[in-house]
Parts: sequence; C-alpha cells; structure tokens
Amino acid sequence: MTTPFPFTAVVGQDDLRLALLLNAVSPAVGGVLVRGEKGTAKSTAVRALSALMPTLDVVSGCRFSCDPGSPDPACPDGPHEPGAFETRPARMVELPVGASEDRLVGALDIERALAEGVKAFEPGLLADAHRGILYVDEVNLLHDHLVDLLLDAAAMGASYVEREGVSVRHAARFLLVGTMNPEEGELRPQLLDRFGLTVEVAASREPDQRVEVVRRRLAYDDDPAGFAERWAAEEAAVRARIVAARELLPSVRLGDGALRQIAATCAAFEVDGMRADIVMARTATALAAWAGRTEVLAEDVRQAALLALPHRRRRNPFDAPGLDEDKLDRTLEEFSGDDDPDPGPDGPGGGGGQPPSEGPRGDGDFGARPEEGEGGAPQASGAGEQSAVRAAEPFRTKVLSVPGIGEGAAGRRSRARTEHGRTTGARRPRGALTKLHLAATVQAAAPHQRARGRSGPGLVVRRDDLRQATREGREGNLVLFVVDASGSMAARQRMSAVKGAVLSLLLDAYQRRDKVGLVTFRGAAADVALPPTSSVDTAAARLESLPTGGRTPLAAGLLKAHDVLRVERLRDPARRALMVVVTDGRATGGPEPVALAARAARLFAADSVASVVVDCESGPVRLGLAGQLAGDLGGTAVTLDELRADSIAGLVKDVRRRAA
Repeated sequence: MTTPFPFTAVVGQDDLRLALLLNAVSPAVGGVLVRGEKGTAKSTAVRALSALMPTLDVVSGCRFSCDPGSPDPACPDGPHEPGAFETRPARMVELPVGASEDRLVGALDIERALAEGVKAFEPGLLADAHRGILYVDEVNLLHDHLVDLLLDAAAMGASYVEREGVSVRHAARFLLVGTMNPEEGELRPQLLDRFGLTVEVAASREPDQRVEVVRRRLAYDDDPAGFAERWAAEEAAVRARIVAARELLPSVRLGDGALRQIAATCAAFEVDGMRADIVMARTATALAAWAGRTEVLAEDVRQAALLALPHRRRRNPFDAPGLDEDKLDRTLEEFSGDDDPDPGPDGPGGGGGQPPSEGPRGDGDFGARPEEGEGGAPQASGAGEQSAVRAAEPFRTKVLSVPGIGEGAAGRRSRARTEHGRTTGARRPRGALTKLHLAATVQAAAPHQRARGRSGPGLVVRRDDLRQATREGREGNLVLFVVDASGSMAARQRMSAVKGAVLSLLLDAYQRRDKVGLVTFRGAAADVALPPTSSVDTAAARLESLPTGGRTPLAAGLLKAHDVLRVERLRDPARRALMVVVTDGRATGGPEPVALAARAARLFAADSVASVVVDCESGPVRLGLAGQLAGDLGGTAVTLDELRADSIAGLVKDVRRRAA
C-alpha cells in the first residue's frame, strides 16, 4: 500500500487544511469544495487527511460499515447480532469522473428480483464511503445526474436505489470533498450551494516557499516511508486534537449574539435560502471546538463566513467567487452582541482559524501557472486597430440546437440518446443491464412460460428476456464562436452590441453545459482566442478584451475554425458541434477574398456542421453578404435583433430544415 504524503508536511495552504480539519471534527458541516489551478496540493492534502481520521468500530461482515453501537435498522445486510465488531481505519473512497450510476449507488440484480423476488444488491461507492471520506477529483467534470445523486445522499445521509418497483436503502454519511480547476468549467450554482465550505488555492509566488515545497516533495519521493516517519509525531498530535475536538463539540455554546451575526451576515450578502446560515453556525461551532473552547466568538463567525459564503453569494455566473471582507467586518461590528465572552487569549492549541503549521510557509505541491500560449487573449497590434469596447447588456436568447439525435455528453441543448430522459423504446442490453424496460421484458418472456415449466404465480425470466430501455434526453455540444473583429465591425459602435450578443450566447452555453471555443479574425490572419473548453467564463473574459481593426480575412477565420473542429472531432468524436459565425459578411484582403471565403464555407456544408450566421450588418443599405455566407455554410442567418428570445421562434426550424 502506498504511503500517503503526511498532512502536516503540506506547506502553507492554511485555508485548505483548516476546512478539511473542520469537516473531520464535524462532518455535519457538509464537506469541502477545493477550487484552484493545477499543481496546488489539492489532491495531496485530501488524500493525506484520511490518515488523520480516527479509527472506526464496524459490525463484523457488514458491507455497509454499520456502527455496532447504533446499527442502521434498514441495512440490507441486517439485522445484525449484537457484540460482533471489528476496528479498522476510516476509508477514503475516490469517485472517478467516468463512473456509472450503478458504480456510485450500487446495483440490483433485476433478473433475480423479477424471477425470485430477492433483493440481491451489490453495494456501490456510497456504501464504501459510509463513515469515511468520499473524494471526487475534478467534480466539475462529473455528469450532472451523478452529482445530483451524490449530493442528495450527502444531504440526507442515506442512499436510495429504485429499480422497477424494487427499493433498497442504506446509510451513507461521509465527508464529501470535491476538487476542481475553474479553467475547466464551473459547477452549477445550485450544486455549489450543496457543498458546506469552499476554499481557493493557488501556488505561492514566494521563492522560499517554493523551495521548501520542492525539498519536501523530493524527500518524500526518495523515501516515502522514511519521510512519513519523520512527521509521525506531528500527525499523531493532529489526530489527537481531532478526537478531542469531536468530544468537545457537543459542549460548545452558540450564543444569541453569534447567531445574530451569522443571520445578519447571510442577509447582508444576499445568499439564497437558509443553508448558508446553518452551515455557518456549524462551522463556527467546529472552529470553537478545534480551538479548545466552549464558546463561539466573533472571530469564529468571521472565519466561518470566509469559508461558507464565497460560493453562495448572488452573482453573475461569470463572476469569480469571493467576499468583500470590509463589508463583512462592518456587518459583524454592527451586530456585535454583549453576550459573547471577551476573546482574550486563544484556547488550547491556538485560535480557531489556524490549522497546524510546521516549517516554512509555502504551497503543498509543485505546479506554477502556465504562461499564456496560443490560446491566450490576442494582443493589440496592427495599424488602424481600436481598443477593446465593453459588451452591451446580455439578453435571453432562443435555443440553437444541432439537428438529428446524438450520443454526446449529458447536457441541455440538442436531442440525444442518453441514460436519462423519456423512454422511447427497448433493445437487448449490450453489456450490463442499467435501465430495465419492464413491459418489453415481460413481453419477451411470456411466450416461453409453458416450455419453461412455469407452475406457480411467478414469471420465469431468463437473461435473454431482459430488455434495456432506450431513452432520449439532451446532450451538451461544442459551440464554436467565430467572431469578426475587423475594422468594419467597429463602425457605429457595433462591436459593443456584437459582444453583448456573443456574451448572451455564452450565458446560454453555460446553462446548457456546453463546451465553447472562440476564433477571431482581423487584419491578415485568424487566431484561436480560446481552444474548446468547458470554462465558459474564460471565453467571456477573452471576449471582453477583444480589440478590433484592420481588414476582414473571413476565409482565414473559417479555415481556422474548420481546423479546430477537425482536431476536436478526433479528441471527442461523440460531441457534436454548432458553429456560430458573427460577422457582417464582408471579406477583404488578398486575391479574390469573397470567392475564397465561399469555398471555405462549403467545407462545413460538406461535413454537415450545423451553423448559424449572426448578421451584424446595419444601416439603410444592406448588401446581404451574411445571408450568402449562411447559404454556403448550409446554415441559417439571423440578425442581432432577431437573436433575442422573443424574436426568433422559427430559427431552430430553419437550422434543421437547411441541415436536412
């Protein structure tokens, strides 16, 4: 078994370590979401925490880790005989991004359930994680329906498996930890709210701290067991402090003054619902217990707010999480009560807001922010170029979808065959049965009952009779924006309206769980301003800084987009693309620019790429060039005014008709 990197040897990352330790003291806090760039000790710290968790007494032979002192009365392995138990370390279970629903919640043997009436249940990862840690690396890349199941179990403390009238329930209480890199896309706001705490981590820019990170990592790689032994005393001290804090937790008093500060803070930052108030109260109580105190102080409330509110504040989806600390301090001061004891010196073990720290402060891993490469925002250069303008106010757009039925990643844009959605038919299962079509299964088994010697009321079902339900739902697509940033687009302040329209479409892509890419063209060439990514907010930032000016190399922009789509088809062949070209249709520069653009456009028509041209031409005299471009692409054209939700009822039909 691999020796984990010691938790106390992680350099710096105080907020990350504190949030993890508070959940170890009080799992009711609700878990931790760790956001940060790659190479910042996110995974290292989470895996190291498992070694600090106190050991567990579990019922002998129970696959669901029941507590012998209070076994789950609904445990599928129960009822349990009293007295038989064993002691083992708390588990840390990792949920892979590509896991299936059955692997997460467990699976029922449908054949035995139908034929014998037996609830034969194979536990999943939620059962394995009960009373331990469930770790989801890259939680923002996890399929939405799996995140829903995961967070429902975390909130209820139980997992339910329902299949064709057969139901199994078991306890599933665990410390939920998710990590994510915001560059790869955000979680939906309602899912962010289900995590108790969130922390932002970043690599240190201090040379001394980075030196210490490298020194410790190299020492660990050379001799993991020896390195862990050198930190054994510190690990044991933190483990003992966790146990002491757990024992003290029921005695901690949350006074009315602290409770008023919590309520006032949540109201001041306009968080939705009451979950934030509850999480703050639990976090402040855990902070006091961690500090060895039985009273919650104002400093505990402040630290709880910094951990529990940044991801809950009401914000635009493209805004980074954060909290105005000056506003927080003013609110706490305004609602400071007289019933809180004088803070005085910190209790045993230090203040509530500091985790154990040894050695020089730094970062707990060894990655640095990569420099901007080809995907970076284009730099302003070239004659006649104008500085970037701000986008106009975004608006709600009508859905643009890809025609036909796909099989891509789950999302909310185009029709697709998925594991979730409305049932449209049945087929023989390929591999493990996941969604039973009961009527088709009974219909397949019914003609053979006499030959199989059926004599009782039960239906004799064999594996060949089982039928998999085919379902239709929605998929996420790759929406590739091809934006004309030439001088003609800057005339009459059109670029502000254009950016507002693209930003509106980006908001729509965010809500529909799409990947997005951004190609711009101006001057003499085209640039990939953002390669295809799930980080829609990054695309919005690149769009905001986009300058304009120069000629209109329309053909270069289309050819660059064609190359991006070709590479992306190799990487993710199941994800279908929708290209949105934002231009007035003009093509200038080089020999025969209009003819060259038309030939480039026909490449997309030959590949059956769904496309929409947003016509940005304005003024009393219109040349209709964007409409001609849409015809060459095999797509449809829509003006900026028609792009609004109440103006383009027929747009999707046009896209489908032209693609047919």
